[in-house]
Amino acid sequence: MFNPPNVMLESPLHAFGLPARAATPAQENRVAMSELPHLGYIVLRGKADDTAFMQGVAGVLGQALVTQPMSVVATTAGAVLWVSPDEWLLACKRSARDALLAALTAALQGVFAQVVDNSGGLTALRISGPDHLLLLRQLGPYDYESLAVGRCASTVASKTGFTVVRTDTEGVVLVFRRSFADYTWRLLERTAKPYRLCITSPAHCADPLFTPLLEIV
Repeated sequence: MFNPPNVMLESPLHAFGLPARAATPAQENRVAMSELPHLGYIVLRGKADDTAFMQGVAGVLGQALVTQPMSVVATTAGAVLWVSPDEWLLACKRSARDALLAALTAALQGVFAQVVDNSGGLTALRISGPDHLLLLRQLGPYDYESLAVGRCASTVASKTGFTVVRTDTEGVVLVFRRSFADYTWRLLERTAKPYRLCITSPAHCADPLFTPLLEIV
């Protein structure tokens, strides 16, 4: 999918006016949230024991796909999340998406595999701060404390679901469906009120895995 250079992308959370509400976290702010808008998302499907598939993808990404469940790895192309034994999600720079799609499709020509652009269907945000785990604990049954750095897990919260990515010890990234963005943000903002929520701008979001992929802030 190609976005003409003169077309402005609109954030799934544009209705909440987040840029105008952005601030620098203070000591009393126990939780901070930042939208990570306009990334590219490519779904890869294939068999982990298929040498042609694994080598084809590795040739484009610069390293092999992770096969350990719940693993996350940084590549030259972006962040790769293990989704299931035969599915991975590549989060990349939006400007690199089309070239990556073309390269992966060409590399997997004739291979039993699937390469799908889901950039319009997903979005992400980062939750950080001293009490971010307390906030997450209120959202659903998953044991977030057990999620180690470099791991991810898909779970549910109320009437929505998301993939939680533990990128460092200071916070996590939630990747979720664009169609649930409004509901997810309202749920998070309401739950975060007791923790003196601070909304930060993407430009000041210090996520080691996803921030380098941001281009439109």
